[in-house]
Amino acid sequence: MLVDSHCHIDFDCFDSDRAKILSRCREFGISHLIVPSVGRSHWDKTIRICSQYRQLLPALGMHPYNIEQHQLSDIDVLNEAVRKHSPIAIGEIGLDFYLASLDKDKQQQIFLAQLEIAQKHQLPVIIHARKAHQQIIECLRRIKTVGGIIHAFNGSLEQAREYIKLNFKLGFGGAFTNPKANKLRKLAVELPLTSIVLETDAPDMLPHFVSASPNSPEYLPQIFEGLVELRNEDKERLEMQIFSNCADLFPDIKQ
Repeated sequence: MLVDSHCHIDFDCFDSDRAKILSRCREFGISHLIVPSVGRSHWDKTIRICSQYRQLLPALGMHPYNIEQHQLSDIDVLNEAVRKHSPIAIGEIGLDFYLASLDKDKQQQIFLAQLEIAQKHQLPVIIHARKAHQQIIECLRRIKTVGGIIHAFNGSLEQAREYIKLNFKLGFGGAFTNPKANKLRKLAVELPLTSIVLETDAPDMLPHFVSASPNSPEYLPQIFEGLVELRNEDKERLEMQIFSNCADLFPDIKQ
């Protein structure tokens, strides 16, 4: 069985065919999909959609890309939503320093506040990290959480090892299926298998073998096959270990 550790199946682009996609996912052996929300205005829909399908597991958080929409008062609302709805994680949260237009100070303030909520509720976190790995590692050392996932990891091997020390798994998706993605493909081989989880980030992060948007969680088995080919290890062992990696972080994931 496979787990899509990061999929925005709650987005509007899936409204017309969500049920069919999830049915095919079950047929393809995808037992669970983790659905990180991106901001206060979207939490209700995330919770509602996930309550309709047993294979969907919600996370609640505020994405750094939408930092202009977030208010400090949203932190209290998030804390109450976590208490009321019991999501499996706080996410998608993090820091995005790639775009100069995104307020770095406000990002860090919102990020740290969400880490404190995760710490309070003893929940893992799902982290978006772009051009900000060192800053995120420093924040995680400052506010200890139970661990989580670094979504779409694209840092260095040293940074990966620092995350692993903090009980984080590293998310790999469609990007490494590009034969020219040398750095990512090398990381996918060098990192310990116990630290890898798979994801699609649908509808984004289109795999190399797909020519038209949107991305879909249905492509996860092909992403997995790409990892098997890269690592040249026993397929069944890889599948069992990657499933176990997710289940270790999220007890709601069961065989």
